[in-house]
Amino acid sequence: MQIKTVEIFKTNVRNENDTNKAIAFLLSLYQNYKINFDLEDEEKILRVEANQPEIETNKIIHCMVGLGYSCERIE
Repeated sequence: MQIKTVEIFKTNVRNENDTNKAIAFLLSLYQNYKINFDLEDEEKILRVEANQPEIETNKIIHCMVGLGYSCERIE
């Protein structure tokens, strides 16, 4: 049985250009993750999905901050 893990983050990305930049960077590090944003949500949700037991949440937050965005995991 395959394990599916999902992590949700609150960000401050502003537009599709921001999301494209962030997704391209994150996918360069995590090719097996499924990554998308919900710009319609007021918290500009970043959703990361993986077919493994754990997602590297701290590294993802660090990457987003490095790109100039705020990012915090939503419990």
